[in-house]
Amino acid sequence: MTLDVQFKLKENPAYLRYLRSHSYWYKYLNRNPEMFKEFTSEVKREYKLTKTDKLMRTLETIEMMEKVMATLK
Repeated sequence: MTLDVQFKLKENPAYLRYLRSHSYWYKYLNRNPEMFKEFTSEVKREYKLTKTDKLMRTLETIEMMEKVMATLK
């Protein structure tokens, strides 16, 4: 595994946690460091860190607040 990939993995705790639970990625990243982009997208999908997921969480929070405000009236 290249040093660049190792530094990127150590910077982000979510990457390390995912890598430890899905150890087959060690082999993929070791053999082909260009797969790091695929690794990051899989981590984001698994932990729901994509922009769409963040937007959906925000909308759900707003809806919940609207329901609370309607209940208080």
